[in-house]
Amino acid sequence: MKKNHLIIGRQPLIEAIRSGRAVDKILLQRNTGGDAVADIRQLAREHNIPVQVVPGEKLASLTRANHQGVVAFAGLVQYMDLQQVIDHVVGSGGVPLFVMLDGVTDVRNIGAIARSAMVCGAQALIIPDKGVGALNEEAVKSSAGALERIQVCRVGSLLKAVDELHLNGIRVFTSEMKASTKVFELPLGEPCCIVMGSEGNGVQPYIRKAADEHFTIPMAGDFDSLNVSVAAGIILYEAMKNRLYGKLG
Repeated sequence: MKKNHLIIGRQPLIEAIRSGRAVDKILLQRNTGGDAVADIRQLAREHNIPVQVVPGEKLASLTRANHQGVVAFAGLVQYMDLQQVIDHVVGSGGVPLFVMLDGVTDVRNIGAIARSAMVCGAQALIIPDKGVGALNEEAVKSSAGALERIQVCRVGSLLKAVDELHLNGIRVFTSEMKASTKVFELPLGEPCCIVMGSEGNGVQPYIRKAADEHFTIPMAGDFDSLNVSVAAGIILYEAMKNRLYGKLG
């Protein structure tokens, strides 16, 4: 597997983005301007690529080449448009089962979640362009290659993504410790998206508010801490079981 590598210079970056190549992040030297830089910023907005303004010393530490004030990190994962993924899943006769990551920063957890998603029949992973761990070589390795096979949608706003899911008849479910609904009571056979939040803070309040239903994972005793990737695996297995065999009991 190839490691992440740099795209150096203005025109090479513009050509890379326009050709559909995955780009994880763009570094722009402070006070750099010109038509090409304006084009790069516009392309970054269109493709939800994070842009970070940095001092020239930062770029110099990455490469000795003539970078023209622009260095980008090429990605290992090809990002897809959310609406196109929805259309593809529905058009092929599938029932959408998506996973949204909100604040999950550990790349090993992201890889493990992608692995469980693939095994359990989820079609897509939705991530924000900021505030989530990079889908780098370690993440791909942790996923056992799942990140290279599952559809990954990178969006500028998770809240707008929730709106887009709703417009397509896809319900959004979030976990909450005090919720009355148990995970096995969810209508996981319907088109749905499961939101997984960070272990420290959980799902952000505005995402919880926009969700259709909150649920909890029952646990024995009073120990109420699950690793986020383990929790995702439990939820996704329930979804697969529901879809293959219907609700049991």
